[in-house]
Amino acid sequence: MKNSDCRDTGEDDLDAFEFDLPENFIASRPAVPRGSSRLMILDRAAQSIEHSVFESFPYRLDEGDCLVVNETKVRPCRIFATREETGGKLELLFLRKCDKAADGEDRWEAMVRPSRRLKEGAVLRLAGGATARVAEKTSGATFLVEVPDRFEDYLDERGETPIPPYIRRKADADDREHYQTVYARVAGSSAAPTAGLHFTRETFRRLQARGVEIAKLILHVGPGTFRPLKPGKVSSQKLDPEFYEITSEACQVINRARGRGGRVFAVGTTSARVLETVGGGTPSLSPSKGRTDIFIYPPYEFRTVNALVTNFHLPGSSVLLLACAFAGREFILRAYEEAKREGYRFYSYGDGMLIL
Repeated sequence: MKNSDCRDTGEDDLDAFEFDLPENFIASRPAVPRGSSRLMILDRAAQSIEHSVFESFPYRLDEGDCLVVNETKVRPCRIFATREETGGKLELLFLRKCDKAADGEDRWEAMVRPSRRLKEGAVLRLAGGATARVAEKTSGATFLVEVPDRFEDYLDERGETPIPPYIRRKADADDREHYQTVYARVAGSSAAPTAGLHFTRETFRRLQARGVEIAKLILHVGPGTFRPLKPGKVSSQKLDPEFYEITSEACQVINRARGRGGRVFAVGTTSARVLETVGGGTPSLSPSKGRTDIFIYPPYEFRTVNALVTNFHLPGSSVLLLACAFAGREFILRAYEEAKREGYRFYSYGDGMLIL
């Protein structure tokens, strides 16, 4: 069955992707132990909904299928600072390292709040006594900031885990472990690929015992992935570009699975976006890296992804629209209403969904 057969078309207003979610449904802590979360299973062909637990996930895959995971690692990149001139308090979310300035200073792109009246040249006193300087404003609340040497080491020592703002508490030591997948390898994200948080090493042992191959790629997640879209037309909006890489080895795993009729299971919308970026309708995937701003929303015809592991997302977010493109807006919103009736936990630390 083609994806378009089970999908609504013509929704180009963000209002069509809104729903009400009382705050008590938002998970502020993950399920413990990891992997003990619930799992809602959506069957697109049957338009059916099943309730299970994530421990059952490996048994939904068959020999010859492949699972695609995003190996990005979340940096502890939230830093609190004061403005040297005024003493005003600031919060900085360091997104990525940029090219060095002409004078050899290291520069990072950072989101700053509050950003009003923050000007080029402002000196910032960072936690632990380090200093930084605002080099230039790039857009909105985003700035290029000149930082001390060995800044990644500084972040590892002083940075706070960048849990999302809808989790209304301060990040703590537990978040350093919990807001990270067990297979995270390459540092570069300022938000977690949250569908992967449910997976344990035992999950992978069971998958491999069933003859399921694992393909690994990278998409460094920025805050734009989970940021709510602006009201109005969906088709007029864009996502921030994010770095991705898919290797020859990963492509071989995926191409083998497709060649033998196996299904490609994407873990998370980030993995799905990379697969659709490089898939392009070609019979096989080729290694690639760069920056992608692919924005997937109804109506979109998926070329590579056959099944999607995801979480329950924010209203009006790009990740919700991707899920709606994959399974149909009405089906997804119906599933969300059932999730509320059944007491599922929403958002980054919440329960999981498998769309077949």
